[in-house]
Amino acid sequence: MYNKVILAGNLARDIEIRYTQGGSAIGKTAIATSRRFKSQTGEQKEEVMFIDLTFFGRTAEIANQYLRKGSKVLVDGRLTLDQWTAQDGSKRSKHSITVENLQMLGSKDEIGSEGSYQNAMPTDNYAQPEPSYNAPSQPQSAPQQQSNHTIPEIDISEDEIPF
Repeated sequence: MYNKVILAGNLARDIEIRYTQGGSAIGKTAIATSRRFKSQTGEQKEEVMFIDLTFFGRTAEIANQYLRKGSKVLVDGRLTLDQWTAQDGSKRSKHSITVENLQMLGSKDEIGSEGSYQNAMPTDNYAQPEPSYNAPSQPQSAPQQQSNHTIPEIDISEDEIPF
């Protein structure tokens, strides 16, 4: 069987990062994607979808450091079904994407002083995607979550920065 999803869009919210007891990072956010089409009456319409994303390991740390709400990204991963019981006892479920590869879209000129993307993006970036970061298959050691809730600095060389 094959389970592969590829999405391009804007992050709908900032990444929420947490660390497991073993020190592995888990990042959660959502992506907003849209499509434009003409209705049967000829009217232009736009359909927007919001899909939850989960990043693991080094990918989660890089995404947390460089991406913010509105950042343009291309992700691929697998579709998962999350199920839980709500406080009222009802069974709930939703589909989400477990990200395996992340590509940050946009150029270095669109990055602000704090590493957040501005709103503009050239359309030719789909032809020449930037380097992707693969989520590691084995958990990696990561800094323990600090009690003062500050975002840990990530030791990254200039060669690893995708812009």
